[in-house]
Amino acid sequence: MAGGGAGAALLLPLLAAALPVAAARPRPAGPGHSVVLVACDSLDGRLTFYPGNQTVELPFINFMKRHGAVFLNAYTNSPICCPSRAAMWSGLFTHLTESWNNFKGLDPDYVTWMDLMQKHGYHTQKYGKLDYTSGHHSVSNRVEAWTRDVDFLLRQEGRPMVNLTGDRRHVRVMEADWRNTDKAVAWIREEAINLTQPFALYLGLNLPHPYPSPYAGENFGSSTFLTSPYWLEKVMYEAIKIPKWSSLSEMHPVDYYSSYTKNCTGQFTKKEVKNIRAFYYAMCAETDAMLGEVISALRDTGLLKETIVIFTSDHGELAMEHRQFYKMSMYEGSSHVPLLVMGPGVKEQQQISNLVSLVDIYPTMLDIAGIPVPQNLSGYSLIPLLQGKAEEEVSPRGPRPSWVLSEFHGCNVNASTYMLRTDKWKYIAYSDGHSVLPQLFDLSADPDELTNVAVKFPETVNSLDKILRSVVNYPKVSSYVQEYNKKQFISWKQSLGQNYSAVIANLRWHQDWLKKPKKYEKAIDEWLSQKINKINT
Repeated sequence: MAGGGAGAALLLPLLAAALPVAAARPRPAGPGHSVVLVACDSLDGRLTFYPGNQTVELPFINFMKRHGAVFLNAYTNSPICCPSRAAMWSGLFTHLTESWNNFKGLDPDYVTWMDLMQKHGYHTQKYGKLDYTSGHHSVSNRVEAWTRDVDFLLRQEGRPMVNLTGDRRHVRVMEADWRNTDKAVAWIREEAINLTQPFALYLGLNLPHPYPSPYAGENFGSSTFLTSPYWLEKVMYEAIKIPKWSSLSEMHPVDYYSSYTKNCTGQFTKKEVKNIRAFYYAMCAETDAMLGEVISALRDTGLLKETIVIFTSDHGELAMEHRQFYKMSMYEGSSHVPLLVMGPGVKEQQQISNLVSLVDIYPTMLDIAGIPVPQNLSGYSLIPLLQGKAEEEVSPRGPRPSWVLSEFHGCNVNASTYMLRTDKWKYIAYSDGHSVLPQLFDLSADPDELTNVAVKFPETVNSLDKILRSVVNYPKVSSYVQEYNKKQFISWKQSLGQNYSAVIANLRWHQDWLKKPKKYEKAIDEWLSQKINKINT
C-alpha cells in the first residue's frame, strides 16, 4: 500500500527553523536530558560517511551529522543480533554475558540501562525489536551454532536474491517497522509532550535486515533483499562498488565455511551482485525515513532541542563483500556500525575518529541521566568525546582504551572468532590461537581487507595478540563454548527422542541433508564421541 509521510518531504519542515512548533510542557530541573535511541538491524556504518554515503540518499542521517556527531570507527561487540544487543543493553563484552549464539542472551530480569533510568526518575518506553534476552530465533539457528565443529559442510541459507515490490508510490514496504515507528511517533506527540520528567524512548527496527526467502522452503533463512521502486530511486546505481573476491581456493578456511553455509560459493554475475547491493541500500533509505519520522515528531513538539537522539545498529551487512551476505564476520561490512548523536551539549558537525563500540551505550545513557556509572562495565561513556573534552577527562577509570573488541561464537562460522581493532590494524584470532591461522589487515592501506598480512608482520601479530589475551583469555573461552555447544546439543537431541532424525533433517540445511542423511548423522555421532581439550590457564 502507498502512504506514510516519508522521505525528502519530511525534511522541509525540519529544516525550516522559523516554523511554529507545539509548546512542550516545561520540565523541572531533573536528573538529566531526555534521550531517544533508534536502533536498526544490519546497517553498514560506512554508509554514514564518505565515501560510503555517496551510494544512497540518507537525509535524516545527514541531518544528524550536521546538527551533531558521527563516529567514524564504531563497532559491534558481536556481529549477530542477540549477542550484540545483549552487549548494548548490559555494557558488557560477549564473553561476560555468555551470549554465545542468537538463542542465548541476557536473562529476562537483567538490569539494563533503561531499568536504571526508570529507577532514577525517567519515564521509559520501548517499541519494536529488542532481542537481547534468551529464547528467541529458530531451532535451526541454535542447532547450526551448536554443531559448527562437526565435520560436514551444509548450506544453511537460501541463495541471496532481490525482490522488487509495488510501484513508485509504495513507501511502507516493511510494514511492521512502520507500525512501530507510528507508535513511537504517536507516543512523542501525545504522551512525551505532556511529561514533567525526562523520558527515555527506544525504537527497534528490523530493517535493513534481509527478508525471509519462502522460495527455498519454510525452514530456510532470510536471504531476500526486498524493496520498492520508491526506495530504489534513492540509490546512486553508478556509485555502487562491485567487491573484489578471492578465489575459493585462496579464501581463509573460516571465510570459506561462512561463504559455503551462506550459499554464496556458486556463480554470481556482476549484475546480480550489484542488484543485491542496490536493493540493500534502498532498504537503508527506508530505514532512514523511519528515523526521520521520529526526528520530525520531536521537532514538531518542541522536544528536539532538549532531547539527545542516538542512532545505531546491532551490526552491519556484507551485501556480497568477501563472497558473503548477512553478518557473522569481522570484516568491515559486518562489524562496522553507524553511531550518530545529536542534542544538548553535543558539538555540531563533529566527525569523531576514536574507536568505540556498542558496550559504550550503557555508560553513556547513565551519564546522560546523571547516574553513577558502575566500574565493572566493559564500555566507556561517549559524553566526553561528544563534548570535545580532552582524553584525560574521559573517565574516572582512566583513559578510553585505544582498541575495541568484537567476538563471535554462533552459526555460519566454524570457530570462535575474536577481533581487536586498533589505530590502523584489525587483528582477528580464532579458536585456541594456533589451530586456525589468524588474520591481520592494515585498514589504512587496505580498507577492503583483501590482503592478510599476518605472516608479513609477526611482531605486530604478537603485540596485538598479547593485548587481546589481556582483555579475554580467548583459548579458554573457545574451549568453554565448545563444551557448551556439545552439552546443549545432547540435551536437545534427548528431548526429541525418536523424532530426532526427522527434526534434524528438516532444519535450514534440509536441501543438502536429505541427500545423505545417514552420512550427516554419523558425522554428528563421531563429533559427540570426541573429547574436548579443556584449557585451564
